[in-house]
Amino acid sequence: MSNNHPVSVVAIDGPSASGKSTVSKRVAQELKFTYVDSGSLYRGMTWKALRDGVEIGRPDQVIELMNRMKLEFYTENRVVLFTMDGEDPGQQIRSEPVRENVADIAAIPEVRVFMVDRLREMVRFGDIVMEGRDIGTVVFPESPFKYYLDADPEERARRRSLELKSMEGVDDVGKVLDSLARRDRKDSTRKTAPLQIALGARVINSTSMTIEEVVALITAEVRAALGQ
Repeated sequence: MSNNHPVSVVAIDGPSASGKSTVSKRVAQELKFTYVDSGSLYRGMTWKALRDGVEIGRPDQVIELMNRMKLEFYTENRVVLFTMDGEDPGQQIRSEPVRENVADIAAIPEVRVFMVDRLREMVRFGDIVMEGRDIGTVVFPESPFKYYLDADPEERARRRSLELKSMEGVDDVGKVLDSLARRDRKDSTRKTAPLQIALGARVINSTSMTIEEVVALITAEVRAALGQ
């Protein structure tokens, strides 16, 4: 990166199943930026804790594990990936035990401080699109490109249900809606970096929008601002 080209960060926040992963990946591809899924770090930490037999309800044990593990980042096809103690958790971070426990891991203040520091370092990979729950509020509050994606709870449950059906053959919208409501509650009420709309963020309700429409809206704004 030359000095006359500061790194651009597109921050995309929102609750579970609001479409932010799909949108963020596509926006990154369109802009030729590097994609960062901040949630994968918290899921990775949860996977590691479960795998190493650490009690999720014991923050001291989780913190000790976090401080001793070796976390390394690399990019592949403009996507940031990581290994923990040399191991790539892969799709295991999408498993149900991880999904059900990640909000508790993410609520530990020391874990958030640690992960926010790591996430801020991602600018070393150049221009990035980063998705999460506190990117515009905490990780990169100075970014001029802040978006908050949302959708009606029923629509989010329907989307997540379709996703789980393709991954695990599970199709229970009611159960998914309950799980999303629990996650929203935990994310919005935690003391450290709760899920909220960043100051100056553009709120996009995607309930009746296609992925393509949301991606086009964001990429057009970013390109216009960057004079592309």
